[in-house]
Amino acid sequence: MPRISHRPKLSFTQEELDYLTKLSRSRNQAASIVKRSKIVLLSYHGKNDIEISRELKLDYKTVRLWIQRVLDLGVKEGLVDKSRSGKSREISAESRARVVLLACMKPKDLGYPHEIWTQRLLAEHIRENCIKEEHPDLSKINQGTISKILNASKIKPHKISCYVAKVDPDFDQKASNVLDTYREAKRLNEKKNEQIKTVIISYDEKPGIQAIGNAYPDLMPVEGHYSTIARDYEYKRHGTLSLLAGIDLISGGIYYKVFEQHRSCEFVEYLKGLESTYLEEKIIIILDNLKIHTSEETREYLATVPDKFEFVFTPKHASWLNIIESFFSKMVRSVLRGIRVDSINELKERISQYINQINEKPVLFTWRYKMEEMDEMPGGITV
Repeated sequence: MPRISHRPKLSFTQEELDYLTKLSRSRNQAASIVKRSKIVLLSYHGKNDIEISRELKLDYKTVRLWIQRVLDLGVKEGLVDKSRSGKSREISAESRARVVLLACMKPKDLGYPHEIWTQRLLAEHIRENCIKEEHPDLSKINQGTISKILNASKIKPHKISCYVAKVDPDFDQKASNVLDTYREAKRLNEKKNEQIKTVIISYDEKPGIQAIGNAYPDLMPVEGHYSTIARDYEYKRHGTLSLLAGIDLISGGIYYKVFEQHRSCEFVEYLKGLESTYLEEKIIIILDNLKIHTSEETREYLATVPDKFEFVFTPKHASWLNIIESFFSKMVRSVLRGIRVDSINELKERISQYINQINEKPVLFTWRYKMEEMDEMPGGITV
């Protein structure tokens, strides 16, 4: 004989019935919520707890629990789990601060050979020293807990980011001179239809471009079999080249020379090439503080062409202020990355081919940031 239930019958408004029906058919809700709504609907339509448990393959006590919860709390509150306080925090705020403090120190300062922390090393150090440092609640700390503590503090001691230090005492004045020169280039750009007697060049050298050749041929991708280029790890060295290049900030053209070395004599040869290219114009060159730019040989040549060249030096340790660096970066990413050649002459030819193609459709490189933003943004070159 079936057991007689003395529990009150479920009663819902039409809105509540619609809500339960929608939940029971949902594909987006949690499976537990969907099952609970089905339990309640079946009970509402007259099925007893045993029949519901058999139909939904649930424990009898589970069916009773959720029906009673809905009777006690209503549809919306009764179908969800009770809020729980959670496990009490076992690591004090002071101990958490100690973890963050240690993460902000270098391991070598604490007697380790390591330069940066790993979570394993940091966990071991904390467990070994927490008692004498009066943080006994850290005695069982693990890497996962350390990760959570550091993430909450937005500390990542295993990563290194770069910054540019101001090491030049005249940084502000030199940077201002460079930016004023960029501003002058922009002004001259707006007068393209007029006769311009000034050329502004952003110049630098890219030394040590390696001519590397394959010992064995590359294997190209094969659809359905190999997704990438396959390259043998052995290679041949054919030597290195130095690229001396400058961007004409008014026309966008790139004047360049490629040498096997880069000394004062190569720099002077580059300047002579500029002189013969721009016969009537004064040439303003933005460049860094490399010794060959102010060497005796360079000064002797400049004395033979008085008032032809004007050098605007970037601050020391501030190559990012020179627009030509943007071109070099683009060249490395698009051409030099992974390049393989059979000889140093082939490398020279491919560098020349790349720059000549750019010069067919020159692009103006411009400085993006304003002078007042210098202290906030250490760089920003765009094409």
